Amino acid sequence: MSDSDPSSPGNKPYYKRVILKLSGESLAHSGERGISMDEVTAIAMQIKSAHALGCQIAVVVGGGNILRGGQFKGTSGEMIQEATAHYMGMLATVINALALQDALEAIGIATRVMSAIKMDGVAEPFIRRRAIRHLEKGRIVILAAGTGAPFVTTDTCAANRGLELDADIVLKATRVDGVYSDDPEKNPHAILYRELDYDTVIEKNLKVMDSTAIAQCRTHKLPILVFNFKKQGNIVKAVSGQKVGTRISPRSDSGEQILINAT
Repeated sequence: MSDSDPSSPGNKPYYKRVILKLSGESLAHSGERGISMDEVTAIAMQIKSAHALGCQIAVVVGGGNILRGGQFKGTSGEMIQEATAHYMGMLATVINALALQDALEAIGIATRVMSAIKMDGVAEPFIRRRAIRHLEKGRIVILAAGTGAPFVTTDTCAANRGLELDADIVLKATRVDGVYSDDPEKNPHAILYRELDYDTVIEKNLKVMDSTAIAQCRTHKLPILVFNFKKQGNIVKAVSGQKVGTRISPRSDSGEQILINAT
């Protein structure tokens, strides 16, 4: 990680290598299903700007805009087994990855899709050393099909890939400004936290990422930044270390919570 002051914007990234976690819903208009190329292009333009700073970016994309692995659970007769449904969800992430790849390459950014499920016709297999080499060569790497195993969310995949690829941070892109004490759409008095530690997130059951992903990051001290990607320029601000969203990291060495700078 860079030694520069994260609060001082500059023309170089504060983070050398990041995992950008995009939900499948981020590729669709709010409240809709499918893929909106307007939304995909807007994200691609932000990624291009962040990449131009010299930041190495690997993107983990979800598939909820097309299909979620858990959506068949409890349905009549459960004709589709839950594990099968999760594999179907993984395939949805590949569809999203291909859309994002074309959007990035249309604006001049070399991109590679790497899938945890082998599908040679459309994507490279995920191989850790090859992914790192792509990043070092300045390519955007889009990581599809989760971890390749059912019952594992793409949030957990983002944490795992962040550790595998030696990323400095996981950037969790959302449609809200960060982590709140309550649902801000339902509670106008909900507090936006600027800093939290992993233990507080787990203890308060704050809706950041699933508990497995948080536990992985806590064990290995991999920071998470939750921010609003819908605000133009926020991905650049995130990789530049500017104050945006909610940063989740270990407790301070003194044992005090670095938690609650709330606004």
